Amino acid sequence: MSSDIHGGIQTDSHGEILGGPTLPQHRHLVTEIPGPISRALHERKTASVSGGVSVGLPAYIAAAGGGVVVDVDGNSLIDLAAGIAVTSVGNAAPKVAEGVARQVHQFTHTCFMVVPYGGYVEVCERLAELTPGSHAKKSVLLNSGAEAVENAVKIARVATGRDAVVVFDHAYHGRTNLTMAMTAKNAPYKNGFGPFAGEVYRAPMSYPFREPAPIKGAEAAERAITMIEKQVGAENLAAIVIEPIQGEGGFIVPAEGFLPALSEWCTKHGVVFIADEIQTGFCRTGDWFACENEGVVPDLITTAKGIAGGLPLAAVTGRAEIMDAVHPGGLGGTYGGNPVACAAALGAIETMKELDLAARARHIGQIMGRRLHELAERYPSIGEVRGRGAMMAIEVVKPGTITPDAELAGAVNRICHSEGVLTLTCGTFGNVFRFLPPLVIDDALLEEGLAVVEQAFAAAGAPTRRESAVVG
Repeated sequence: MSSDIHGGIQTDSHGEILGGPTLPQHRHLVTEIPGPISRALHERKTASVSGGVSVGLPAYIAAAGGGVVVDVDGNSLIDLAAGIAVTSVGNAAPKVAEGVARQVHQFTHTCFMVVPYGGYVEVCERLAELTPGSHAKKSVLLNSGAEAVENAVKIARVATGRDAVVVFDHAYHGRTNLTMAMTAKNAPYKNGFGPFAGEVYRAPMSYPFREPAPIKGAEAAERAITMIEKQVGAENLAAIVIEPIQGEGGFIVPAEGFLPALSEWCTKHGVVFIADEIQTGFCRTGDWFACENEGVVPDLITTAKGIAGGLPLAAVTGRAEIMDAVHPGGLGGTYGGNPVACAAALGAIETMKELDLAARARHIGQIMGRRLHELAERYPSIGEVRGRGAMMAIEVVKPGTITPDAELAGAVNRICHSEGVLTLTCGTFGNVFRFLPPLVIDDALLEEGLAVVEQAFAAAGAPTRRESAVVG
């Protein structure tokens, strides 16, 4: 396929913008970031889009694929975000794009609750096969992660006849009224939006880096369970909802044994154990689902993000008897399990299987782990490297302490953006870099992106260990 540059964007001989697998895999800057066309678009955005919708990097995208995104000015940026773990199979992966194209030409919508279709059923069958556990499972398909979490709570309440829900410090579960109550971080997710739904209780998380003294996972679980028993009561508790690796809270990996102990306690007391795998699911952490790492089998599991290659789809999957506890008509929604999104999901799942993206995520994790630990050895501002598979993070602190340094994290993030690498920060304290590259990114591009991150620490003036020792 021949190509040329048209208006700063690479196109084929027919003038079509190159995207997906055909997009050249390199970082290439032709203007400052953001460029003039992006800036003009951003002025239009400011005039027409609610100010409540913020943008991390106002470089407007024209094409994307593999490990790059190309903006309207023709700049090719390395993607270490994957749309927040959504485009794990890449943007416009062939099987996703082909499935969507076929479905769009057949029909775009009927509402499954009015006139059903096979794609919805097929996605639910795949979820039953892929999610942990050999028990009989059923699913409901929805539109977003928050909607999945909210429905999981509804299901658990009906199945148990109880009202209370326990979540954890640093958790993020969504932006609806109930999921805002379940989310820990106030700004920007909750500030000013209350009052929130009741009967939501918060337990202490296992956060090894910030524990005042070393504590094993089972001990951290006992601490949480004691709080639950004393302040809520098992007899009142419908569900525990937890991210196996916390996402927005800072990619917090609980100590080994924490999740199994909670799961066992839930089983003993008839409490529904809900794994929120919206960010961790679909090969992201090196397993199909993160709770598999310790053999945890949740009663219900919520999924979204990586499930459908970029189209809006979410699900609650769980034990058949729990899922069937809800009365007919109690679950659903006009767009839930849209046929086009279902076609995308089937294509994404097939791609994950064919390319063994779980193994690929483990390989990416080895590369990122090596580079990030090398970075931590050089810069004492990196308090911890953590994560699993292609879900890795570094926590930025004042050297020699665990005091968060959101200012340095923000400065490094801005430099990465200006140098053509798309990075994300997160964390309750705003001081954590999270790395979520597409699982189809090539090694050389990933290495280059991480090299830019290292250069950004130097450019931001982060002291090296040698400099810190001299000052000390």
